[in-house]
Amino acid sequence: MSVAPADEARAVRSGEELDLAAVDAWLKGALPALQGTPTVTQYPGGASNWTYRLQYANDDLILRRPPAGTKAKSAHDMGREYRIQQLLKPVFPLVPEMRALCTDPAVIGTDFYVMQRLAGVIPRKDLPRGVELSPAQVKQLCLNVLDTLVALHQVDHRAAGLEGIGKGAGYAQRQIEGWSRRYRDARTWNVPRGKRIMAWLAANLPAQERICVTHNDFRFDNAVLDPDDPTRVVGVLDWELATLGDPLMDLGNTLAYWVEAGDDFMAQGMRRQPTHLPGMLTRREVIDHYCGRMGFDPGDVTFHEVYGLFRLSAIAQQIYFRYHHGQTRNPAFKRFWLFVHYLHWRCRRAIARQRVAA
Repeated sequence: MSVAPADEARAVRSGEELDLAAVDAWLKGALPALQGTPTVTQYPGGASNWTYRLQYANDDLILRRPPAGTKAKSAHDMGREYRIQQLLKPVFPLVPEMRALCTDPAVIGTDFYVMQRLAGVIPRKDLPRGVELSPAQVKQLCLNVLDTLVALHQVDHRAAGLEGIGKGAGYAQRQIEGWSRRYRDARTWNVPRGKRIMAWLAANLPAQERICVTHNDFRFDNAVLDPDDPTRVVGVLDWELATLGDPLMDLGNTLAYWVEAGDDFMAQGMRRQPTHLPGMLTRREVIDHYCGRMGFDPGDVTFHEVYGLFRLSAIAQQIYFRYHHGQTRNPAFKRFWLFVHYLHWRCRRAIARQRVAA
C-alpha cells in the first residue's frame, strides 16, 4: 500500500512569524550547501514548542523554537533537546538527524535548532486522507507503536553515554513535586485546585523505581510512519521532555492520551490520535502488552495512570495560562480549562476505583 506523505504544515499563524531573513542568513553560515530562499510553513500541533518546515531548493528542514510568553523554567530548552537526540541517534535510529543549533539570541531572540525532515505519515487525530487500514492492520500499527516505546525503554543508557540527560534515581518524587508546582503556578480561577490529587500522588509513590531513557510525550502523533507501509514506524518526534526516568510513568503519560472508541464525549473531544479505530488495543490491553514485552508484572498501575492524567492536566493548564493572559491567540487553546476539569475528574475516579478494589 502506497500513500502520499501526510504533511500538515500550513501557513504560519499570525503572531508566530519567523524572521526569515535572519534565520536564512544564520543557517547558510551553519550549513553552507543550502540553496535558494526557503518556503516556510508551520505545523498546527505546536501547543508547546513552535515547529516550522523550511523547504530549500536542495534540502527539507524542520525548525523548532520555544513559544512566546511565560514558560516553565526547565521547559523549552532547545540545546538540551538537540543534544539528547544527537546522543540517542546511534542507539535509537528512529530519532531525526540533527543539523544545527543556534544559541545566539541576536538571530531571532531565542534559541532554536534545525533537523532533517522525516518524510512520512503522521497519524494525528485521524489517519490522513488516503490511508485506509483494516482492523488487522490497525492492530499491527498499534503493536508496532507500543513496541517502539519498549525498544526505547530497553536502550542501555549507560553504554550509550546517556547518563547525563537526567538525574535518574528519585525520578517519581521529582515528577510529582515538579508537576504539582507547575500546575499551581499556572492555575487560573476557572480550574480546580487539585490539592487532593497532588496529595494522593505524593503519598503513593511506587516502592520500586526502574530507570531508563523515557520520552515523556510518546503518542501516535509523535510517530512518523512509512508511507509505503503505514503500520511501520520510521521515526519518533518531539524529544523536549526526554530524560532518565521510570518506564511505567512514561507508559502512564501515553495512556493519558489513549482515547478508546467507547469513551465519553469529553474524552472524544480531547482525542489527538486515532486510538478509537477498530483494531486498536484498549488501555488495559496496552498495559498488558507493554508489561509482557518488558517482563514487568502489570499489577496495580493506578499511580501511573493518575500521574499521567494529572501531568496532562498541568500541561493543558500551562498552555491555557498563556491563552488566558493573551500570550498566544491560538483559538484551539480557548477551552483547555474544560479539559483540565475533566482530567481531574478522571484522576479522582481512578483513585476511588482503587480504594474500592483494596
